[in-house]
Amino acid sequence: MKITSVKTYLVAHKLPTWLANSYFEYRSREALLIKISTDEGVVGWGETAPMAGVREIIDKKFAPLIIGEDPRNHRQLWRKCWGVNFGNGMAMGGLDIALHDLRGKILNQSISDMYGGRVRDRVEAYASSVNYREGCEPEDQYPADALDLVRQGFRGVKLRIGRFSLGREIPIIAAVRDALGPGIKLTVDVNGAYSLPRAIRMGRELEQLGIDWYEEPLPQHQYVGYDVLSANLDIPIAGGECVDSRAAAQALLARRAVDIIQPDVSLCGGFAECLGIAEMSRMWNILCIPHCWGGAIVTAATIHLVSLLSAATSAHDAEAPLLELDVTENPFRDQIVTRPFQLCEGFVDVPTGPGLGIEIDESVVESYSVH
Repeated sequence: MKITSVKTYLVAHKLPTWLANSYFEYRSREALLIKISTDEGVVGWGETAPMAGVREIIDKKFAPLIIGEDPRNHRQLWRKCWGVNFGNGMAMGGLDIALHDLRGKILNQSISDMYGGRVRDRVEAYASSVNYREGCEPEDQYPADALDLVRQGFRGVKLRIGRFSLGREIPIIAAVRDALGPGIKLTVDVNGAYSLPRAIRMGRELEQLGIDWYEEPLPQHQYVGYDVLSANLDIPIAGGECVDSRAAAQALLARRAVDIIQPDVSLCGGFAECLGIAEMSRMWNILCIPHCWGGAIVTAATIHLVSLLSAATSAHDAEAPLLELDVTENPFRDQIVTRPFQLCEGFVDVPTGPGLGIEIDESVVESYSVH
């Protein structure tokens, strides 16, 4: 079997109103999808973030290297591509997902089966996330949105914070915590908006409110200052969605800069890099809860990844890894697959079909494709 083509699709969907995190308003959802085809008609699909240059790396660097090669030689192809892209984890992550999907279909095994079998057949999901919305005041919107997600079956909810002053946002977080009650996990994501003194002040308030974790309060570039923040707070600090390899994650872990590391399979080089990060994190007794904010392909890949991760310890009630499930409007999550993911009692079943275990409707992909 030989790879005959590598095709990328930049897909975009305009939102009816803007959504925002602490610093960025966005009016559309975008993704870069990758399709690898073979001479026997078997195809594999991948997905990554459409950052500047990523598509060009895949089209002009990776494609010529792997066309004509046997897709079953996955490790050889990964190493071959990694060397020429100077460690671009986003480009490699998207390609790696597609190669895994393709190899699984060839072998008639799911990705989790290819790694020796999953630890769990379903994964617990938390809702990501309650965002700032155009025309809405968070005082009214956040408690109502969070309660609606719990009614849908989620046992955990993430809030975007950091856009307004601490004095305004602390009561909003407290109102959500009161509305949800103690049985629901509640986390907050700052997307790197705070200075170190401000992050410490907010962290101490969050500790009093019983927030489960405090995600990326400081700027994410090399995660400078996170070790100081962690040393000054008891609330678990989460971060690492921006690490682009196991080497970058190792530096973060060795500094004990975070209590929860969040590698993204589509951003840090793919499955092997994420699994390597998860195993390293166990050596430092740091939880691994992967980041996931994308369409159906990234979501399926992350479900398989989470199904392979061990719980924190061997205790009966030890913390199990969670699936971050994006709940904002996204047709690339819900429309490009013939069977969208279903939440049942807070859990999502691990796909059991070959590869990613999902079926892509290419006509829908084409309808959202921009050139």
